[in-house]
Amino acid sequence: MISTLRTVNVTRYITPLREGGSLPALAEADDDFKYVLKFRGAGHGVKALIAEFLGGQIAKFLGLPIPELVFAHLDEAFGRTEADEEIQDLLQFSQGLNLGLHYLSGSITYDAAANDCEALLASKIVWFDAFITNVDRTFRNTNLLLWNKELWLIDHGAAFYFHHSWDNWNANSLTPFSLIKDHVLLSKANKLEEAHLKFTSQLNDSILKEIVNQIPDDWLQWENGAIAPEEIKEVYFQFLSIRLANANIFLKQAQDARKTLI
Repeated sequence: MISTLRTVNVTRYITPLREGGSLPALAEADDDFKYVLKFRGAGHGVKALIAEFLGGQIAKFLGLPIPELVFAHLDEAFGRTEADEEIQDLLQFSQGLNLGLHYLSGSITYDAAANDCEALLASKIVWFDAFITNVDRTFRNTNLLLWNKELWLIDHGAAFYFHHSWDNWNANSLTPFSLIKDHVLLSKANKLEEAHLKFTSQLNDSILKEIVNQIPDDWLQWENGAIAPEEIKEVYFQFLSIRLANANIFLKQAQDARKTLI
């Protein structure tokens, strides 16, 4: 059984986190916790939220360390008093359902040169990122945090990049994902086969269908309404199902990429 996300109401915008073009922000919600908010009105919009949601839910199911995800609701009046016009516009365009990640106060960015990562965990993260086609876990931008002496995964909004050219989803489901060669943990991932066997035994179509069906319909009103929400969900499910059934393709790519580093 896949747990559903809690829904919180954003009560206070604290500060922007100016990373990339998506302008995430630190905010407080009505449960008195702080969250890193990802906005539907930024960058790639709801597609980035869908990638963040799917990546997060799959990671959580697989037991990978990821901060709690929540649906974060922005009231229509929220942000009207914000002095920065760019931020005010972002908040106005983000009314409704957004996504938040529990804020890991005091965390630091993972540095591959200074910090270690146990081989099996590194292998699991590499396999997971190849599975969801996450292009954004590189030395340039690790999207890994160290908090309480543990490694945490964040920021999966760049995954599932096939949905930016929707017509090619079938071909992309079978990609070996050559960009895995740039993964920050690849050199430490010497247990890829073990991670592969564990995750392919855990995941199945029933689990993937359950996760995909949790995507809010509110995030699926795109392509000018030419595709119904249920059709969009079916494509995400088929993408993941085909990818899982052919996981040996991206496993071999990662193993071959490692050989070039050794």
